[in-house]
Amino acid sequence: MADDNKWKPQGEEDEEEEELDETAYKTAKDAVLFVIEVSESMLTPPPPMDAKKQERDSPTSAALKCAYALMQQRIISNPNDMMGVLLYGTQQTKFQDGEQTRGGLAYPHSYLLTDLDIPSADDVKALRSLVEDEEESKKLLVPSAERVSMANVLFCANQIFTTRAPNFNSRRLFLVTDDDDPHANDKALKSSAAVRAKDLYDLGVIIELFPISRPDHEFDRSKFYDDIIYNARPLDPESPAPISGATAPSSTSDGFSLLHSLLSSINSKAVARRALFSSVPFEIGPGFRISVKGYIIFKRQEPKRSCYIWLEGEKPQIATGVTAQYAEDTARSVEKVEIKKAYKFGGEQITFTPEEVSSLRNFGDPGIRVIGFKPLSMLPFWANYKPSTFIYPSEDDYVGSTRVFAALHQKLLNDDKMALAWFIARKNASPVIAAIFPGAEKLDDNGNQIMPAGMWLCPLPFADDIRQNPETTLIRAPEPLIDRMRDVVQQLQLPKAVYDPKKYPNPALQWHYRILQALALEEDIPEKAEDKTIPKYKQIDKRAGPLTIDWGHELHRQYEEWRAENEGSAVPAKRGAKDELAVRGAKKVKVGEGDGGVDDGEMKKAIVEGSLGKMTIPQLKSWLQAKGMPVGGKKAELVERIEEHFEHK
Repeated sequence: MADDNKWKPQGEEDEEEEELDETAYKTAKDAVLFVIEVSESMLTPPPPMDAKKQERDSPTSAALKCAYALMQQRIISNPNDMMGVLLYGTQQTKFQDGEQTRGGLAYPHSYLLTDLDIPSADDVKALRSLVEDEEESKKLLVPSAERVSMANVLFCANQIFTTRAPNFNSRRLFLVTDDDDPHANDKALKSSAAVRAKDLYDLGVIIELFPISRPDHEFDRSKFYDDIIYNARPLDPESPAPISGATAPSSTSDGFSLLHSLLSSINSKAVARRALFSSVPFEIGPGFRISVKGYIIFKRQEPKRSCYIWLEGEKPQIATGVTAQYAEDTARSVEKVEIKKAYKFGGEQITFTPEEVSSLRNFGDPGIRVIGFKPLSMLPFWANYKPSTFIYPSEDDYVGSTRVFAALHQKLLNDDKMALAWFIARKNASPVIAAIFPGAEKLDDNGNQIMPAGMWLCPLPFADDIRQNPETTLIRAPEPLIDRMRDVVQQLQLPKAVYDPKKYPNPALQWHYRILQALALEEDIPEKAEDKTIPKYKQIDKRAGPLTIDWGHELHRQYEEWRAENEGSAVPAKRGAKDELAVRGAKKVKVGEGDGGVDDGEMKKAIVEGSLGKMTIPQLKSWLQAKGMPVGGKKAELVERIEEHFEHK
């Protein structure tokens, strides 16, 4: 199963204290604090390599670039989320609002680069200047001469979360370091750090470790961080559900791989999953229930307006919208209690009270009830007509749900079975019949989880949702032509024959966000959008160009052979294209003994009974030919032609 904390939904925030900014805290959803180590080893660039696109970023620089990239993404995709950057091990010391003293230095050698808050344009600019300006980074990124206490760093993070995000349910601390044992010779400091880490977990903060291995030393979690980083486990201690492993260490042997692996690891844990529905009872048998949560894993990303901006003042401001309803005839303001819902029936409007409307829509309480099990092979491809919902166990209502869910998941996965269920997602939602099938965990090349283990709930179509496919005539190409095209397709396959949609972002959407970013950060408007969906024409021509030309020659050769076999000398050489088509259309339709000639009486009777469409094409064409009418076209055109004949007659 996936990391339970990774899939923890965001709850509603409690009321904030009066002295805090209520607007920011009511709308914020997630708080992420980057804690990055600054030391001699973390500031040392990787050794030179012969690999292409070699990057010379030090681990600290790579971590700051990851924080900057995440801030850019979050400020657009999640504009209400909070983010901050804390450096530790620096020669300088800085806390909130420049506070440095509280009976001396409160948190020595800890530098709060960006306070935990909704990122502003100034925060993004400051982080960008530190990432891109080497002179600026050299002034700040100076390691301290003495070792920093990890207990002090964790206590500093505790104070930041307590003052800036006191009641958030989703708070994460991203720790980037290459020191696997900061207090090797001091058991007191190690014990103190473990206590501070437990305080963070008791506060509801999840610590995510992003370790970095040096060329001469592999990062070992067991020395120190096994006591600091708690493995996320279900509330049921006997649950057999497998837990996804910790983040694999990134290596500094190659700067390019370091930056990308670190960015991939951070992105995999950056977004707090929010439930589509939470704590829904999952009834496996009569009186046997567990609780599950549902998530949307795949969703089309579209530009969305998060707020309105008023541009008439001295500077742009976020506008607050107010909605009011007025009567059409008197322009009088209409109160909410005066509004009634009605449905048209028989030309009249039938009004209903809110209670009656609610009872009409009520099909029962939300829940998932299993009604049977079937082989997974019985689920056809066309039945997936709506997006599936990912379901995962929850211990909120029923302790032991994870254990039962894991047992059911493993049984369905091993036996290749699926469950059929009656599903109501939420109150007043329409019920559906759904198929529940298991899904295995998927990892990327770096060992990061890209798809958690769980089960998928796929709504099945009702009879009215299924449409009949139109009649088509199958024409199979000759085998030589198929063989030539097979060679072309093989040369055009993607790496590993897998299409990864994450590598091809929507160019229109990215261009929209790029313009917003340029306006917010006062950058130059780019002239051209980056479009990764444009095919690489030169590479395609190099790999498949000659094969495509050979296929074209083979197509022409096959056409000439077909033309010689089917037409021969029936068509004069000088006849034009229109005459050639006319000859094909005027070709007599041979009516065999089995076709059965149809007279006018039988044809008229078939029209009245509605069975005209059941006649064969040769029967329809033979009747049309006898009347001197065109016989070309599809069956539907022939039927329409016959019906029009009798209507005019």
